[in-house]
Amino acid sequence: MESHELLREVFEKKTAKEVSADLELSTSMIYKWAQPSHNDGGVENPLDRIEGLFQSTGDHRLIQWICQRAGGFFILNPKNTPHPTYLIPATNQIVQEFADLLQVVAQAAADNQITSAEAKQIRARWEELKSATEGFVACCEEGNFGPMKKENEKTITTKLQRN
Repeated sequence: MESHELLREVFEKKTAKEVSADLELSTSMIYKWAQPSHNDGGVENPLDRIEGLFQSTGDHRLIQWICQRAGGFFILNPKNTPHPTYLIPATNQIVQEFADLLQVVAQAAADNQITSAEAKQIRARWEELKSATEGFVACCEEGNFGPMKKENEKTITTKLQRN
């Protein structure tokens, strides 16, 4: 779906006039966002600008920030999907990621309080667990577990470097 098509659907639920009042922009500007690109009479809408900013920087924190503002989170889809031969190591990786998260939580909670730094560490481990699990689930859905070995080896190498 193109960005202008999405905006057109959004404006069916909340009118362009209401959005223009909320954003303190002209109604005509809001209507133009719901038209095809500026080459066809529309203007570059905020969704296109966000996409362009992300493509320029490649920084996923932009997308994560938007997701957090909407009450959710961003999980990157895996580029490589694993192979059945590595199904057991893949499940072991998820269990290990969960164990690592529990260890961080237990250490942080040992003194019955969680500092800001500990909360950030817990968040980081949680994000790693979500990514590992999402990669596994995507592979299950596709029925393709080919390159999981590479991902497992990369994870092991990273953990060894941490220690």
